[in-house]
Amino acid sequence: MSSLRGNKVYLRALEPEDLDFVHTVENTEDFWEVSATQTPYSRFLIKQYLENAHRDIYDIKQLRLVICDFQDNEVGLIDVFDFEPKDQRAALGILIADPSERGKGYGAEALKLLCNYCFTHLAMHQVYANITEGNENSVKLFENLGFQRVGVKKEWTHSEDGFKDEILYQLIKK
Repeated sequence: MSSLRGNKVYLRALEPEDLDFVHTVENTEDFWEVSATQTPYSRFLIKQYLENAHRDIYDIKQLRLVICDFQDNEVGLIDVFDFEPKDQRAALGILIADPSERGKGYGAEALKLLCNYCFTHLAMHQVYANITEGNENSVKLFENLGFQRVGVKKEWTHSEDGFKDEILYQLIKK
């Protein structure tokens, strides 16, 4: 699909072969704060999830894609969730799994591709993201793509450092 292909990365559907990658990502405790996870996922549960990943976004209200470089390496995951077709909005989330791969433009290109996909193919009017305070890399990523800071949920997320605010960013289709 050409609309999900950029110059550095392409986005593809989840495959059964992604079991090890998704299992590793979902069980990396460093990522749990941004995913609201508190317990590990079993390989069995991830396998079941992958077996159902083909289900339609209009049915399950979410879509997860794998971010791949052009050597077919899995770089990260990008999600559409809380999909609301009636209100024409959806939330987005992105994770570049390997810290050494961050800052190379993969996330920016993947997010831009996904936004265009949401506006063009899913007929979204707006997309949004919730970013925990202190996550300056995500703030920079979303702001550089035109997302506007529109609100703050005070003391929204509990972490090892105490409660943190969560910032709401929106991008409305022009």
